[in-house]
Amino acid sequence: MSSPILSRGRWLRIVDPMATAASVRADLLAEQEALDSIVSTLDDAQWELPTPSDRWSVRDQIGHLAFFDQTAAWAIADEAQFTASLKSLAPVFDPDATPDTMDNLTLGEFRAMTPSELLDAWRAKRAILADAADGLTDDTRVIWYGPSMGAKSFLTARLMECWAHGQHVVDTVGATREPTDRLQHIAQLGFITRKWTYVNRGLDAPTTDVRVELAAPSGETWAFGPDDADDRVTGTAEDFCLVVTQCRHVDATELTVVGDDARDWMTMAQAFAGGATTGPTP
Repeated sequence: MSSPILSRGRWLRIVDPMATAASVRADLLAEQEALDSIVSTLDDAQWELPTPSDRWSVRDQIGHLAFFDQTAAWAIADEAQFTASLKSLAPVFDPDATPDTMDNLTLGEFRAMTPSELLDAWRAKRAILADAADGLTDDTRVIWYGPSMGAKSFLTARLMECWAHGQHVVDTVGATREPTDRLQHIAQLGFITRKWTYVNRGLDAPTTDVRVELAAPSGETWAFGPDDADDRVTGTAEDFCLVVTQCRHVDATELTVVGDDARDWMTMAQAFAGGATTGPTP
């Protein structure tokens, strides 16, 4: 997935587009299994604990993944069903809609389940997604809630969702989840969505380059951006992914950020779609 070069006396890994839809799918399945191994050990009371996401419990985090794993499968294999599902969300866009409107439409059925039923439902829906994604090729376009997406980007977004919502679960129940090199997908997405962070807020994106160098769980270094950029972000891949998915404020990590533009980006980085959100406080 990457190729080595020598830079400043160290071997760096420059992430390149060698990942395939099939390899991202495999990593998505592994990430789902990693989260499953945590939530499957929880008791009923832990499923109801509030998480860092406003209004959402542990069960809601898993319900959210289940809902969108199902609609993702439809987007790949049954566009008519996906379109029907999209139309069912029309009340969300009503001027009188509240945050609960979206929750009721996407989480309602899962909130009525027991934890055991919900876990079974998530397993079933992600299995449907796995089967649908098995036939994706690298040049496949997949419809979604905004513009269509390439297959690799589409599956990367599902992996990011699983990892980030899983982080909220991990933080809530005090579980341990070892970082893996699957974070490479999220780190790359976090880097290439720098401009999106600003556009999503109606702001002009800085033209300044930022160099990002991250220590991977495997011990490699992943590098993004020009080597001679003055603005820089360095640290662990896990910390960077926590920031760009808004699971941590940059000041709650050990990332080293040099330059005003790099700092500005890291304080509001948003690697995911949807309305602009501010993320956690320090």
